[in-house]
Formats: sequence, C-alpha cells, structure tokens
Amino acid sequence: MQNPLGQLGELKKMRDQAMQIQRLLEAEEIQVEKKGVEITITGNQKIKEINTNGKNDNDIKEAVNEAIKKSQEIAAKKLASQQGGLGALLGGQ
Repeated sequence: MQNPLGQLGELKKMRDQAMQIQRLLEAEEIQVEKKGVEITITGNQKIKEINTNGKNDNDIKEAVNEAIKKSQEIAAKKLASQQGGLGALLGGQ
C-alpha cells in the first residue's frame, strides 16, 4: 500500500516543477519574420509585439501561426527536459 502523504509530496514537487517551467517559458522570447510581418511571442504564447509593415491579414495570420508553432516547440523541449518527474507521477518510471 502506498503512502498517501508521500503522493501529496510528489504532487507538490510536480506542481513546483510545472511552475518553474511556466516561469522559464514566460522568459523565452521568440522572434519570427514571415512575408514581411515581424512577431515577438513568449514561450507561453503571449504575443508581445507585431509589426505588420502594411501587410495584408493573410500574411499576418501566417506569421502569427508560425510564431505560435515555434513557441510550442520550445515548450515541448522544456517539458521533455522535466519528463522524469512527470513520468514518475503519472505512473511511468
């Protein structure tokens, strides 16, 4: 039988790790330029700046989507680096 208090400790540890990842992602800035549109987005997918240079809506949409994709890739890498702790909590390792 597992110790329920031990599991609470593990949950707190995982919560702390998740909060650390969140802070790291907030600090990341990704800059994307596509079809003349420049976007700066954080790792947690908050847009900080858009410079459209008079481009049309479709060009802006494509640049935003590219910026989001890159921020998701960075988030996935950060999460993968913390995978050991998450895997243990979810019944893995």
